[in-house]
Amino acid sequence: MILARRARPRKTVEDFMNLPEGSRAELIDGELFRSPSPQRPHQRVSGKLFRKLADFIEARGLGEVYYAPFDVHLPSGDIVEPDLLFVAQANLGIVQQWVRGTPDLVIEILSAPDGIARDRIVKRDLYAKNGVREYWIVDPEARTIEVFVHCDGKYEPEGFFESGDSLVSPLLTELRLPVVEVFAS
Repeated sequence: MILARRARPRKTVEDFMNLPEGSRAELIDGELFRSPSPQRPHQRVSGKLFRKLADFIEARGLGEVYYAPFDVHLPSGDIVEPDLLFVAQANLGIVQQWVRGTPDLVIEILSAPDGIARDRIVKRDLYAKNGVREYWIVDPEARTIEVFVHCDGKYEPEGFFESGDSLVSPLLTELRLPVVEVFAS
């Protein structure tokens, strides 16, 4: 007798919305992913990046920057919680109680081992599928930032920035962000 493996039932937006408030979870392709709270290196980098981006963006009236926890309900039906995101002034209508639509820029900061593959592969492909214009992967351990731009439904590498470099962004054309400042103790 051969026993068939039963597939787990797909989770829905309703399942996600029924999670206890404050749950750190994402709904990707019908599966719930839970994450522990970020550790100190992640939080330090996130805070520095947020301050620098928010100052730059607000001074120029370009839009708004948000930081986790802040749910993003993508057009694909997936719900993610990027570490940082930017919504351009022209797209601010997608920002309601949560973001309901596609942010212009999403930033993920690598941390937990299972989260690294999710950020580098699963979420990268998900953001590309939903048309996020620019995606940054920040690696606190390596002290690097990778910038990807959306092109024909996928991401193309735009830049790999290390401590001696200044990050440049095709989306935020005037931005020159010294990478060393993001990772400084």
